[in-house]
Amino acid sequence: MSTAAYPDPPLTDGVVALRRWTMDDAPQVVRCCNDPEIRRWLPAIPAPYTMDDAVGFISGAGIGPGEEWVRLAIAEPGSPMALGSIGVRTISAETAQTGYWVAPEARGRGLASRALVLVSRWALRTFPIARLQLFTDVENPASMRVAERAGFRREGTLRNWYDLRGERRDAVMFALLPEDLA
Repeated sequence: MSTAAYPDPPLTDGVVALRRWTMDDAPQVVRCCNDPEIRRWLPAIPAPYTMDDAVGFISGAGIGPGEEWVRLAIAEPGSPMALGSIGVRTISAETAQTGYWVAPEARGRGLASRALVLVSRWALRTFPIARLQLFTDVENPASMRVAERAGFRREGTLRNWYDLRGERRDAVMFALLPEDLA
């Protein structure tokens, strides 16, 4: 996977469009990443989230050597307003991980599930990966529903899997394999 390997043409299903981030999106990223529900579940989001953080996110700052990411804005087709974020990153030679968040005003509309379907099918068709995974906090049923609606299979609970601002948390692991799409 390469950060230059963005979907071309951009991914859409007629309800959701996934596009590259632009610096015009920075104020929306700041607003959303300061939302308590988003910060509640995402360990990598600084608190408070600043304009510098948003510019770094959009420009790809913080992506280390050997890490490869594709970060996309979730939007409605034809709208310039970003309603969320979804990304795919490699974590080993044949494994990638995805994650997402959705703006408060866009929740409950199925946008995250639609975006996850689009990006996961694209990633499994485009890159030589044998596994696309995601994890959610055990107390985040909305994110679990997103994963299940997109066809990801629940694999189990990982105890003390991640650090959420100094607290070790359990997570539920989900995966989608190429053969799951057959």
